[in-house]
Amino acid sequence: MDTSSFADRDGLIWFNGELVPWRDANIHVLTHGLHYASSVFEGERVYDGEIFKLGEHTDRLIKSANILGFEIEQSAEEINKACIETVAANNIVDGYVRPVAWRGSEMMGVSAQQNKINLAIAAWVWPSYFDPEARMKGIRLKLSPWKRPSPETIPTESKAAGLYMICTLSKHQAEAEGYDDALMLDYRGLVAEATGANIFFVKDGELHTPTPDCFLDGITRRTVIDLARARGIKVVDRAIRPEELADFTECFLTGTAAEVTPVGSIDNYQFTPGEICQQLIDDYESCVRQRAAA
Repeated sequence: MDTSSFADRDGLIWFNGELVPWRDANIHVLTHGLHYASSVFEGERVYDGEIFKLGEHTDRLIKSANILGFEIEQSAEEINKACIETVAANNIVDGYVRPVAWRGSEMMGVSAQQNKINLAIAAWVWPSYFDPEARMKGIRLKLSPWKRPSPETIPTESKAAGLYMICTLSKHQAEAEGYDDALMLDYRGLVAEATGANIFFVKDGELHTPTPDCFLDGITRRTVIDLARARGIKVVDRAIRPEELADFTECFLTGTAAEVTPVGSIDNYQFTPGEICQQLIDDYESCVRQRAAA
């Protein structure tokens, strides 16, 4: 993996309709997206040169923009084509794709009706999100003091940049105390998600996962639910109280970056990655590789 600054790399970035040298894909300091968080994005994985569930990610990008009140100029078909072009131009076999759309700098202030909507797509080689050794024995989570907000206070159905500030705060605090990530509750005090991934628990051979009514119903989350049901595993989508953590035997995270990552502990609650975790790790790996080979 390239460890240089993300601003100083070789390669090409698709920027408003053309591939430009990586270091030239710049924006002005008075860009509205920087000051007012009017920006949406996606995270996509490349397996064997193919972007997993590209269409679903593109559809969500367009929906996220619409929720924030702006329209991406390019069609879904054009965005898909641009993502594929960017992966090919950078010779990515296994990696990550980041499409991002934002309001530009034509107006500076809360109002931004006249601002140009920009779209860029970058792709790079990216291995496992968590340390492989830690991942196999189960990562450690800390309960975050920050909570997922009510959908009446912020557009929680959008994958919007502004929603991730509390995730960064939560993850930084957890890492500073020796943890791998943080578990966030929602505004009601119910279990929600990790800082960039959905969460699942195992109890009596069944999967339990929080209802995504104030956070994203992840594409990987939905994929894993389908894989579990294909194995005959019952999936229970419900409100989960934090005191119920003592009742679960296994726990894992799901996300484009995290894939399927077992959890060993959340604060003082202990979990043992077992058969269901391993089955779903294997099934997910088979799913993304088979789709790439198709």
